[in-house]
Amino acid sequence: MIRILFLCTGNSARSILAEALANHLGGGRLQAFSAGSFPKGEPHPMALLLLAERGIAGDFRSKSWDEFAAADAPPIDIVITVCDNAAGEVCPIFPGRAIKAHWGIPDPAAVESEGQRAAFETAFDQMRERIAALLELDLAADAQSLQRALSAIGRFEGATYGATGAAADR
Repeated sequence: MIRILFLCTGNSARSILAEALANHLGGGRLQAFSAGSFPKGEPHPMALLLLAERGIAGDFRSKSWDEFAAADAPPIDIVITVCDNAAGEVCPIFPGRAIKAHWGIPDPAAVESEGQRAAFETAFDQMRERIAALLELDLAADAQSLQRALSAIGRFEGATYGATGAAADR
């Protein structure tokens, strides 16, 4: 089983969505976690509402990445940051030997109340597409190939991946 850690700063929205989707769609192939370098302390209510409406249940909580750096932490195979560099967010850098990739998605929690629901739905849909693309990859591939493929997924918005791992626009 591949263990994936989705990292962001606050661990309240995007990384929570990623953890939930990876565990839900992974069919037991993945064990996903999420964490933040400066966790907010609780998941964003809109993230929890959206997950519930989409039938994705879990014990979601905002947590520090320190939990995954501890000696008794589960070994992490892949670390994916989901911060939005384009918006000037500083993504945390997780130490260790895990394969690392970046899947920047705008922070829906930063959107004012009027458009926040739509922003969360967009973030959810983008993350779902990326998780689906991840699940098309050969997760047993060599680390360098897997890292390149994961990074390519992070550069796409609304893309699908075929069995070859090649990206195709919709």
